[in-house]
Amino acid sequence: MLTVGLTGGIGAGKSEVSRLLVERGAVLIDADRIAREVVAPGTPGLAAVVEAFGEQVLAPDGGLDRPRLGSIVFADPEKLAVLNSIVHPLVGARSRELEAAAAEDAVVVHDVPLLTENGLAPLYDVVIVVDAAPETQLDRLVRLRGMTEEDARARMAAQASREKRREIADIVIDNDVPLAELERRVGDVWAELVRRARASEDAARE
Repeated sequence: MLTVGLTGGIGAGKSEVSRLLVERGAVLIDADRIAREVVAPGTPGLAAVVEAFGEQVLAPDGGLDRPRLGSIVFADPEKLAVLNSIVHPLVGARSRELEAAAAEDAVVVHDVPLLTENGLAPLYDVVIVVDAAPETQLDRLVRLRGMTEEDARARMAAQASREKRREIADIVIDNDVPLAELERRVGDVWAELVRRARASEDAARE
């Protein structure tokens, strides 16, 4: 098994790269999706969040009111740390379960938005960073996601710098390119990941 950490700045195209890797046979473990699952209605995770922040963070349907919770924690680093102390261990445990269920020869891609910020690079055999110029990120966020330029710049500034992400990368996928070229680049990366997975498997047998 080869474990891959996949990250990239907002608007860099990480989701598109993860989709292309899955098409080629990767097993995807999406940290954002798991983070939503572990605080779904009826879970111990949601109960812990409500205990920490009060019933004000519940929506009328009993689910988590994410905008309300976000307005509380992102304005207060201590409260954000409390939320992370609840959610991150649950996400980690579920990610390990999914990884353990994958085939022995699988290429397992962990899609982790805050991989750089949280110092998680050592957890993976290979770290892939999807990179794009800031002007490309800004254009995509405004044009494709409907953000205001101010909001887009704030979201970009809140993340690790482009330089910090590239420092931890074993492989960088530059995504200032049309989709057809991105597909070609991801195909090359996939071939390299399969090669590394086979080498690791062969070494384990020796």
